[in-house]
Amino acid sequence: MDHPPLVSVRSLVNRFGAQLVHDQIDLDVHPGEVLGIVGGSGSGKSVLLRTMLGLHRPTAGQVLIAGKDITLMSESEMLAVKRSYGVTFQQGALFSSLTVAENIQLPIREYFDVSAQALASLTEMRLRMVGLPLEAGAKLPSQLSGGMVKRAALARSLALDPTLLFLDEPTAGLDPISASAFDELVRYLHRGLKLTIVMITHDLDTLIATCSRVAVLVDRKIVVDTLEGLVDNPHPWIREYFHGPRARAAHMAARAADEAQPCRGGDLRNPRRHR
Repeated sequence: MDHPPLVSVRSLVNRFGAQLVHDQIDLDVHPGEVLGIVGGSGSGKSVLLRTMLGLHRPTAGQVLIAGKDITLMSESEMLAVKRSYGVTFQQGALFSSLTVAENIQLPIREYFDVSAQALASLTEMRLRMVGLPLEAGAKLPSQLSGGMVKRAALARSLALDPTLLFLDEPTAGLDPISASAFDELVRYLHRGLKLTIVMITHDLDTLIATCSRVAVLVDRKIVVDTLEGLVDNPHPWIREYFHGPRARAAHMAARAADEAQPCRGGDLRNPRRHR
């Protein structure tokens, strides 16, 4: 890579009592890439995400964002770092008592003193950016469909114009059509805003459609490769994941998309083709 990593994880150890979750793992996230993180239940995907976000202090090791070790930072020092990234959580994590517009405005109000007119303008821009109708801004999260909640959470994560975006199971709970539409939105935002994206997902369709590399958490370690490289990895869990029935179904769906729209298809053996 021509540029230093935007995020670097070095010799990371996470332990909870006698349970060792991560054992000296290393991971780099390069500017402009979409990195997917997968792993079995209990492999530590969420713990890794929380550590990279500065929400969990590891037992040992470093997490560097833009060259700065966040594991050594105080809460006040972390505020500037948190301004540089956006994050969405699996269930959206919108404040239920606030409207969608108020949820989007919350990060802006936290860091800036802006007029009501500017807030309204910025909110409208974010709603349009994620494909939500403007009238959605006046609704409460409980009045939205699952797909709209995901988009509203994404709009809030983009409120401060981050260069780095963390997505936690972005298509979980969505039907296949809504999940595919969300994948397309992620691709659109990645290209248009030149975002660097770290995505935790179990959805093979999403991996194929959006990710340039994938990090697999197995045996307390991490294996990072392209989709093409992981397909040939001999590790039993990785092999089952990329060759099991769901993988074959995802592969067939990607081939069908290739044939229907060659410019947007995603072949498991040629994952960069559609980017």
